[in-house]
Amino acid sequence: MSNFLYYLAAFALVLGSLIIVHEFGHYVVARRVGVKVLRFSLGFGRVLWSKRFGRDGTEWAISLFPLGGYVKMLDEREGEVAAEELHRSFNRQSVWRRMAIVVAGPLANLVLAVVVYWGLFAYGTQEPRPILGTPSLASPAAAAGIENGERVLSVGGEPVQSWQEMRWVFLRRAVDHDSIELEVINPRNEITLRRLDLSSVREAGWEGDALEKLGIGFFRPRIPAVIGKVGAESAAALAGLLPGDEILQIDGKPVSGWPDVVRSVRASPARPLDFEVRRNAERFLVVITPAVVDDKGIQVGRIGAAVKDPGFSRSELMITVRYAPLAALGKAVDETWDKSVFSLVMMGKMITGEMSWRNISGPVTIADYAGQSAKLGIAYYLKFLALVSISLAVLNLLPIPILDGGHLLYYVLEIVKRRPLSERSMEIGQQIGLALMLMLMACAFYNDINRLISG
Repeated sequence: MSNFLYYLAAFALVLGSLIIVHEFGHYVVARRVGVKVLRFSLGFGRVLWSKRFGRDGTEWAISLFPLGGYVKMLDEREGEVAAEELHRSFNRQSVWRRMAIVVAGPLANLVLAVVVYWGLFAYGTQEPRPILGTPSLASPAAAAGIENGERVLSVGGEPVQSWQEMRWVFLRRAVDHDSIELEVINPRNEITLRRLDLSSVREAGWEGDALEKLGIGFFRPRIPAVIGKVGAESAAALAGLLPGDEILQIDGKPVSGWPDVVRSVRASPARPLDFEVRRNAERFLVVITPAVVDDKGIQVGRIGAAVKDPGFSRSELMITVRYAPLAALGKAVDETWDKSVFSLVMMGKMITGEMSWRNISGPVTIADYAGQSAKLGIAYYLKFLALVSISLAVLNLLPIPILDGGHLLYYVLEIVKRRPLSERSMEIGQQIGLALMLMLMACAFYNDINRLISG
């Protein structure tokens, strides 16, 4: 339950922040061009709480359904307007002012993404280096000859520094190609080109984690099962284990590394285990009964021994990505632009059938990612927030009636025709837009449920 609440809180913070920023963009520009704002609502439906502020007595509200929000402006189409306030009505504004108000919401989300990326790039973040692990058998990565410990220098000729950058450049470049070339350097400092065949993921519509399906995984250094420290009066100490001892087998099962020891011990509270141990050149057997400890309400085993430092330096596995303030701003703008264009390209490929509709995520999946990113740290959480902010902006700019982009389409047609569209035309457009959005939401919820069931 605590994990569920944590994920829910992480999701609510992201969603609430993005909705407020989006609607505040509409609100600020509306006020700047002289339109009176009647209500600023976080959520739709019945108002749960409200309070009036400001010279115009704008109502600031929290409503029942939290998946969205709105800014209600003075408008003759929605109610009677006093004669002295007609000039402050939204429908009385020029088409250019109305367009500015509408586009301000998505633009605010894009600006938020730029600001977040700018801060992260300027402050600097610790990220894993793009070091590859052993590829899965019969995978395209194995066929390309990728070996454990190879570090990616460039993807399709574009240099990369971190795992996240490698992943992003790979997806951006691979989506339009049948193969992609990785320049790698192995632990022996030999530089090699690896060409990956992408036909399998392209045929599957890029459904799921493309890198995983290609057999590309993050390098996980082997941690030998060698004891570094033994706690006083612990089960390990009572059995006679010493620092430097190497655990070879537990209950007759070979141990490949320290994680195997941890798994076996945790799963066996108060159950005697047979340990085969090597000390110098001598092998011997000892019986150790793990003590019972409580770990978040679950009883697990513990012997009181810590692993020996495997000798990997943090700098070998991690890199600090940091830019000077001006360079960081340019990088932030580029990042926001690239991800915006990529989102549009992906949407286009879904329409043409090149990309699977199963890639669409609903609130359940987004909440899951929000919780996972929050657990990884503030930098990952902020990157997730920026990515969702970009997605929200791009989605709202689509020329679908009911969205901001649909209203912009109406205004472009108004400019072309030199007169506003008829109420009937806009009403039909709203109905079409609503139907499209309901279909999109149904698809997203279906994908969410399918992911929950299939795991």
